[in-house]
Amino acid sequence: MIYKRLLLNCVPLAISAAFLTSCELYSNDQPDPPLFGASIGGSFKLTNSANEVIEWKDFEGQYRIVYFGFTYCPDVCPTDVQRLSQGLMEFERGAPNLGRKITPIFISIDPERDTPEIMGEFISNFHPRLVGLTGSTEAIAEAAQNFAIYYARGQETPAGGYLVDHSAVVYLFDPQGRPLATLPTDKGSSAVASELEKWVS
Repeated sequence: MIYKRLLLNCVPLAISAAFLTSCELYSNDQPDPPLFGASIGGSFKLTNSANEVIEWKDFEGQYRIVYFGFTYCPDVCPTDVQRLSQGLMEFERGAPNLGRKITPIFISIDPERDTPEIMGEFISNFHPRLVGLTGSTEAIAEAAQNFAIYYARGQETPAGGYLVDHSAVVYLFDPQGRPLATLPTDKGSSAVASELEKWVS
């Protein structure tokens, strides 16, 4: 868990050093979002829990919350997904029309085990509109690279399975697919809702 959180803490610095490419103003009436100009996100072709092919462009017109994890994760992933889901629901209670403009997305970094059926069971525990995506090893690797996500197969567990080390970061994208900010799931659901209030309009 410590390793994953350290990776999360390093993401803003890495973005600042390697991904920021633009100095234009995002809008005339508010400051630029923290991730404005970052080269994060992009096309992918993955499979949802209904075994349907889903692409990044299918979410055009929607704000998107994106998190990479795996369903067999014992701690960090379910905690982060629960907090982002609760934060979104808290935001929806105060601004239901804006809330409907947001799609939460969970992308597996463990395609070997995370079948569409398993993904469906996992996402059913969280936000009712949470989209769970998996795919081939190659498709997941490409998506993770596009979204600046590190992951690697980790240690074996006593039960005979394995963990997956990965960067635990929750991204918020605008309706055009541009990165806006990271959501602070480590600070709880109310902090997530507050961050959504800043950028979703």
